[in-house]
Amino acid sequence: MAVARVVSREHLDEPTPCAGWVVRDLLRHMAAQHRGFAASSGGRGGEPGVWDGCDAADPVADYLDACEVVLAAFADPGVAERSFELPEIVVGAPFPPAVAVSFHFVDYVVHGWDLACSIGMPFQPDPDVVEAARAVAEVVPTGKAREVAGAAFAPIVEIPAGGRAFDRVLALLGRDPAWSGLMAERQGKHNETDTPP
Repeated sequence: MAVARVVSREHLDEPTPCAGWVVRDLLRHMAAQHRGFAASSGGRGGEPGVWDGCDAADPVADYLDACEVVLAAFADPGVAERSFELPEIVVGAPFPPAVAVSFHFVDYVVHGWDLACSIGMPFQPDPDVVEAARAVAEVVPTGKAREVAGAAFAPIVEIPAGGRAFDRVLALLGRDPAWSGLMAERQGKHNETDTPP
């Protein structure tokens, strides 16, 4: 949420590490997923439309509202006893709550990085968050399913030995940890161009 709060209108058309998406697309997806998981936690994950995003006039405000919705849903005392229908993953086979929440957790750790990189902000989760994300990322299926259009994650990216622990999480989920450096370089050149002599 902290990263989203500094997104300005000028950022909305910036590219992201998510192929083909600009910042507004990423915020729309993130808000839709928050609302979808919230609905699923209440037994409505299979209902039409609960996973659909909207073209909000203010994508940041819409995303922040969706954050509050999913946080409230996951804080409900009964959520640990409910199954989650997640039709975007598999239809007709509900997931145990801990598994479903772990899916959402790792997606949002990585999307937090996506968003931060897109607007030129540093992003380094706490070590316990990185470790929890790594544990989930290591069991995400690989293979041909990652090569189809619209796949949740791209194929695993090779990274040099000795990188940060979080770089491994990113690479396991198909992100190039160097993308943030490339974006920073691009923004620097953009700023140089825009600076009057």
